[in-house]
Amino acid sequence: MRPHLALIEDDSDFALMCRSYLERAGFTVTWAMDARAGKSTLYEGRVDLAVLDLGLPDGSGLELLRALRSTSRLPVIVVTGRGAEADRVAGLEIGADDYLVKPFSQRELVARIRAVLRRSQPPETPTVLQIGSLRVDTAARQASSEGFLLTLRPKEYALLELLAAAPGRVFSAEQLLERIWGASWQQPATVIEHVYRLRGKLARLPAPAPRITTVRGYGYRLDP
Repeated sequence: MRPHLALIEDDSDFALMCRSYLERAGFTVTWAMDARAGKSTLYEGRVDLAVLDLGLPDGSGLELLRALRSTSRLPVIVVTGRGAEADRVAGLEIGADDYLVKPFSQRELVARIRAVLRRSQPPETPTVLQIGSLRVDTAARQASSEGFLLTLRPKEYALLELLAAAPGRVFSAEQLLERIWGASWQQPATVIEHVYRLRGKLARLPAPAPRITTVRGYGYRLDP
């Protein structure tokens, strides 16, 4: 089946160009011109991924993303003419899976969409990763220890799952950026910040839990 995309964009010329290119690339596209129509599309239609503009005439795309993330893990790629770092960080922290700043090529948009869809596919068989007291449920996308559930942001969970799937293996910052963020334009500081947050949450668990070790000059690994 053709993946169904929601294109939420108020620039009609840009939206028509995107929709035409995406449909030729093998996608079904529903176009919404504002936040209200976008919300209806996201909640009422069977959508596989949303391409969301931040600057909408009847509200902020960030607010729409925040509302969506309270109930859904639908993959979202944010596109906007805003190049400010604060906008990029806000979208990613709320839960966007990728970010593109206009202008960009249609080929890049298609490549980003396909990459995000691949990463969002659920495992064929639900898997529970158990490292010491830490239990990572990859089907439910939750981590817990001795019945205590960790409160993790989407990228924090993705980082923990990747490390827990290969305990003892060292991942470089570049590998983590590519596998979790899927974007080479991100800075290593993004990884450092997320590792710092995740370490703090693991340290607060009631039972001894695995720890994230920094291997100087190489990257990070999860030690039991």
